[in-house]
Amino acid sequence: MDVILVPGFWLDASSWDAVLPALRAAGHRPHPMTLPGLESREADRSGITLRDHVAAVVAEIDAHAQSAPVVVVGHSGGGPIVHGAVDARPDKVARAIYVDAGPLSEGASINPELPAENGEIPLPDWSLFDEQSLVGLDDELRAQFRARAVPTPERVAKDPQQLSDERRYDVPITIITCEFTSDEMRKMIESDHPYTREVAKVRNVEMVDLPTGHWPQFSEPEKLADLLVSAVNAAG
Repeated sequence: MDVILVPGFWLDASSWDAVLPALRAAGHRPHPMTLPGLESREADRSGITLRDHVAAVVAEIDAHAQSAPVVVVGHSGGGPIVHGAVDARPDKVARAIYVDAGPLSEGASINPELPAENGEIPLPDWSLFDEQSLVGLDDELRAQFRARAVPTPERVAKDPQQLSDERRYDVPITIITCEFTSDEMRKMIESDHPYTREVAKVRNVEMVDLPTGHWPQFSEPEKLADLLVSAVNAAG
């Protein structure tokens, strides 16, 4: 099966490198993406919007779903982008997988509070993240992350999500919870928490726990790879 992998903020296609061998060994065809403006630190990202990132994922879906639906995977800020693409192509996605992320509701923004400079959001100081987010990221991994980090376009974090096709709720999803547990997410759904309102409308939701910090592709790559393979296999 074709698997499109969308990175979170500050990351490019190479951030998925550690999980690709397991997907290939299971017979799947992974397609990690570098989103517009994330090609390099020198790239012009001043005018790039959330819709531009959604459109890039939609184009990737169209390129690989000509004969059969695909699986799309989104990490962190890539999750809402994936959801926007599922909304645009619900008939071409067999399953959406959210890695410490989830679908974002109409009108909400991914993270409008991140500090921006000149139309972009550099990777903040580690002190901006809570302790749970950084679980598993030792000094070496943090240094590697910062060395590869590329600023995210400001409007990707701050633009409102635009959705239009309720068939998106028919697309099965898997949520891999890292910073919090699946039980905690279910309680959020029951209490009508804004973060989980869109999840609550999806008709087929699987949740699996991967206890670690917010970047499991770095802190627990083998475990993440196994969970991705299982979720993709379930879509086939």
